[in-house]
Amino acid sequence: MPADGFSWDTRSNGEVVIRHHGRLATILRGVRAQRFLHEVDRVDAQLLMARLTGNYRRGNERQGKNARNR
Repeated sequence: MPADGFSWDTRSNGEVVIRHHGRLATILRGVRAQRFLHEVDRVDAQLLMARLTGNYRRGNERQGKNARNR
């Protein structure tokens, strides 16, 4: 995964804005935002943001051993 592709900011209303290379990727609200803020210091922040936005599988889909991946 590229280093520091994701960044995040919190808004005054509690929302978390996640950006990927400067572009808006997603906005977390409510419980998801609280959970993100709780977990971001405990795990790899880049991997967590990639999982939340769905950008964590780019490029590795065809590495599986299953026949459908060939």
